[in-house]
Parts: sequence; C-alpha cells; structure tokens
Amino acid sequence: MENKKSDFSSWYNEIIDISGLSDKRYPIKGMNVWLPYGLKAMKSIDNIIREHVDNSGFQEVQFPVLITRDQLSIEFEHVKGFENEVYWVTRGGMEPLDVEMALRPTSEAAMYGMFQLWVRAHTDLPLKIYQIVSVYRYETKHTRTFIRIREIHFFEAHTAHTDYASAERQMEEYRRIWNEISSELCLPFIVDQRPDWDKFPGAMYTLAFDTAMPGGRSLQIGTIHQYGENFSKNYGIEYLKEDGTHSFVSQTTFGLSERLLAAIIGIHGDDTGLIFPPSIAPVQVIIVPIPSEGADTDGYAVRVKEYLSAAGFRAQIDSRDNYTPGFKFNEWEMKGVPLRIEVGGREVHDSTVTLRLRTGGSRIKCNLTDVASEVSKALSSVKEILRKRASDHFEKSMVDGDTIEKIKNGESMFRFYWCGSRECSDHLEADTGKTVLGMQREMNSTGRCIICGKEGKLATASTPY
Repeated sequence: MENKKSDFSSWYNEIIDISGLSDKRYPIKGMNVWLPYGLKAMKSIDNIIREHVDNSGFQEVQFPVLITRDQLSIEFEHVKGFENEVYWVTRGGMEPLDVEMALRPTSEAAMYGMFQLWVRAHTDLPLKIYQIVSVYRYETKHTRTFIRIREIHFFEAHTAHTDYASAERQMEEYRRIWNEISSELCLPFIVDQRPDWDKFPGAMYTLAFDTAMPGGRSLQIGTIHQYGENFSKNYGIEYLKEDGTHSFVSQTTFGLSERLLAAIIGIHGDDTGLIFPPSIAPVQVIIVPIPSEGADTDGYAVRVKEYLSAAGFRAQIDSRDNYTPGFKFNEWEMKGVPLRIEVGGREVHDSTVTLRLRTGGSRIKCNLTDVASEVSKALSSVKEILRKRASDHFEKSMVDGDTIEKIKNGESMFRFYWCGSRECSDHLEADTGKTVLGMQREMNSTGRCIICGKEGKLATASTPY
C-alpha cells in the first residue's frame, strides 16, 4: 500500500479500490458504482444527518430528477451559475421534446414552484424540508471519487420563513446541526464566508465548512446559504400575514454530499488502511475465531455475536476456513473496522474475549458476560482518539500566513488578513497559487491586508480540492 504522507493521492485511490467502497470503471467518467461496503458507510452518514434534521423539525421529501428549462430559467443568477454544468434532456425516445429538461444540478428550481403552491399564510411557516438524492453536474475538471464527480450523492435542506430574522435563526440552527454531525464523524472544520463572487448562485451569502486534508489542501465538506427574498420574489412565494397584507418569504438551504466520506477516508485513515468512526462503520466489531484443538472457537464466536447484536452493535464473524487469522486481521484493519475481537482456545476455556482497537494500544481482556459494556467503552475510546488525532492534524494544517512568500512555499491552509477585494484575492492567487476561501466567520480579529495594506479581516487561503 502507498504511503499516505508521501503520496496521498495514490494512497487515497488505492484505499478506495482495495477496501471495496466504489468502482470507478463504469463507462461514464465521474459516475461511479457504489459498492456494498461503501454504500453501507454512506447510508450510515445519511442516517446521522436524518436523525439531527428530523429532531429539528424537518420533513423528508423526494422531488423528481427532471427540471424544465422554464423552471430553471426563472432565477437568472442561479441558472447562470450552473449553465456550464447542466445535463440537458432534449428527446423522449426518438421524438424531440417540446420543452427541454435538465437533470437537477440542485433543486431550488424544482422545489420553489411547489413552495408557491404550499405556502399561503403565515400559519404554513416555517416550511422545513430536505431530501437525499443524486444531483448531476457536468464536471469538466479531473474527477476524483467522492470529491469531484458528475453524479453526486447529495443532502439538501430547504426552508421558508416569515422574515429575514427568522431565516437568520435558521442559519444558526444549521450550524448547531452541523456541529453535532461533524462531532459524530470526528471531523474538524473552519467556517468561511465565501467571497461574493464565489457564493452560491442566487444567495445573499454563503458559509462553507472547510477541513484540511493530508498535504494541506482544503476540502469543502458542507455549505449553508442565506437567500433572503432572492428566490421567493422570482418564484412568487408569498404568504398572507396576520395583518391581512402579503409578503415574500425568506429562504435558506443547507447542503452536504459524499465529500463527507472522502474527508473521513483522508483524515482518519493510516498506512494500514481505513479507520471508520464507530457511528458509520459498516462493521463496528469483527469477531475472528482462531482455530484451537479441542475448542469450538466458531461456536463461541456465535455466542459473542449474540451478546453484541442484542446490545445493538453491528458485529460480524469472519469464519472463512481458507484464510489465516493473520490475513483476516490485516484485511479488516485495512477496511477500517474500529474494533476486533479475537476468540481462541484460551478465551473459550476462560469464558473471556480479547479486544483490539483499530487505533492501536494494548489488547483488552474481558469476561464474556461483560463484552457488550466493554465494547461500548472501546468504541467510545476509538471515537475520542480519532477526534483528537483529527483535531491535532487540523491545528497543524492551519498556519499563520504573515508573508506572501510563506503562503507561496507552504503546503497548508493559511490564516492571513485580507481587505475583501477581488483584486487582492486575484493578486494572492497569481503570486502563490492559493485560493482565498473567504473570511473566517468566527474570528473578529482585524489587521492589515497582506496585499494592499488596507484594514482587513482574518481570512483563509489554500489549494482546494
């Protein structure tokens, strides 16, 4: 296996292939096949997202994949932002369509015509819905599995509110939800407000959650958008106020994608392979019977699994006869299973099990009757170790860029002062090759712009994926 630190790109591709997450050999570039192991991990991520948005009053929907050209063209700035990425459907069978249709690049145009029908009075608000679907974008750059593709596994939440203040409270709720999701996935991040020229098409402003991948490149792993009335005015989404007058709704959105899985692979994995946070691991505990003369290790492994399954853990027994225990250990470590239980003759004799954390450390012995509680503790330990490692990596990747030369020659995410102008942003990118991600939302520090010397705020720059 390639070395993660010295050749992350090769390591990343190899990990995906040998662990069976995805197969990119499908004959359409950038449209890959989700393999069972990868799909289970992604569905676990989806379920974490669902849990948190459901608890916040959202309802799940599913809209059609096709959007008419007329629907898409209502909001000019929005369609202009996606005009080079849209897949168009122009024929039904052999007959030309009267109206061209697009595969959704995102769903504002599909949803907001329905919002116009659903929202009539203030009693219909807030409206809070989401869907987890595929969106389609004609990506012309070099594609990379889970990071830059043409069929994207996408979570998108959409809301409508009585006024801007209510929509702003929704933006704060998104951040709380995101904090909970990122904690489950052990992913550190920084909040950047994208420059106006890089915000979501049609948004008043965009906040992005950026993390640091190996090698110092940044990866955008989530976004939230404040639309104000930009879309509702174009789509005619009005409601009757208590005083009898009408007003346009204010709207927001929240987007996440399979980039979350890419971040988990890149940030938590090591030279042995994947390490899944326990909450999303397709297999949380792998039980490996070690053949021993005079001991029914296979039967004992079944008893261990029964204890764990009853406690709600995703446990599996590797009872393959044609592979050695050492081979099985290596394979499941490579596939990122957080915890291994070894069952040999001694364990059978003593009614014990031996636990080994994927994150390393000494083996843990416990009685069979205590296995569920000890596994719970062990998985919590794995989660905390991953969180600490990821946090340490992120802190080391965030470097103060006090000179142009330092930014130019470094492989990190850089903090620096920036006045906010497009000219200084372009100047920095031309000189250093790094892209300005935006202002650091949670930092109020001010200083002199690294380019022009005018007063600026703390910003982030990096080479993004």
